[in-house]
Amino acid sequence: MGLNKNTIFAWASFIIFLVATAIVLLGVLKYKDHAIGFSVVGIGFFAVSWVFNALKGRI
Repeated sequence: MGLNKNTIFAWASFIIFLVATAIVLLGVLKYKDHAIGFSVVGIGFFAVSWVFNALKGRI
């Protein structure tokens, strides 16, 4: 399995997307008193995931 730059960016954006989803769900389902903080951090992770996805094919 050859990993080129585009494949690495694709996997990185997918993994960051999963981490962001987990953070948001933790805030909503388990730590309700800190849900705003978890949601803000999760949205930040979603933004980083989007940027990594947008970089595919450009670098």
